Amino acid sequence: MFIGILIFSVLLWWQNDMYTLQRESMVKNQLVSRGIKNPLVLDAMSKVPREFFVPNTLQHRAYEDNALPIDQNQTISQPYIVAFMTEIIDPQASDNVLEIGTGSGYQAAVLAEIVNHVYTVEIIPELGIQAKNVLDNLGYTNIDVMIGDGYSGWENHAPYDAILVTAAPDEIPHPLIDQLKEGGRMIIPIGPVYATQHLVLVIKENGKVITKNTFPVRFVPFTRD
Repeated sequence: MFIGILIFSVLLWWQNDMYTLQRESMVKNQLVSRGIKNPLVLDAMSKVPREFFVPNTLQHRAYEDNALPIDQNQTISQPYIVAFMTEIIDPQASDNVLEIGTGSGYQAAVLAEIVNHVYTVEIIPELGIQAKNVLDNLGYTNIDVMIGDGYSGWENHAPYDAILVTAAPDEIPHPLIDQLKEGGRMIIPIGPVYATQHLVLVIKENGKVITKNTFPVRFVPFTRD
């Protein structure tokens, strides 16, 4: 029995060490090399164990430079996209951030390593429950998950310092603009699922809404109840 426990402990250590090395490689070769500079973002990406947010059969691919399928025909975004979207909203330690599209929970975890609190909304109950379980098991106490239609945001905790949307509507939902603080930033993919989408930065400034296209992307569609 002692030998069995010893072997299990060695295997667990080896697996954890392997994923740690893969995370370090991801940060260096996928993020820093492409211009991600914010040390808070890089530190968060180096901490969050992405392997827990993908299906068991895909854990060996968790740190690949691409999106991966998760349950309910959804995806976990490419690490670079997660880092870019996090960096561009300029997260601060005191921020309260709204995420629309919890998905696997990975993006929420990255945000939670940096900001005060993350409020995340998922329309697919199975995904929302699964993500909450993973986040709870990893010890995140500054993330609240709600099952619901993200188009309406989460008004109870508004206004938000930043909003991050991980599914693509055809246009920016007005409730999200209303729930963004003056001086706040939102990053959102815009466009039809089978056509070119663009990742759009939205800045609320002096009562005006300024939008800037960043680059083409492909996200799952923004679904509604």
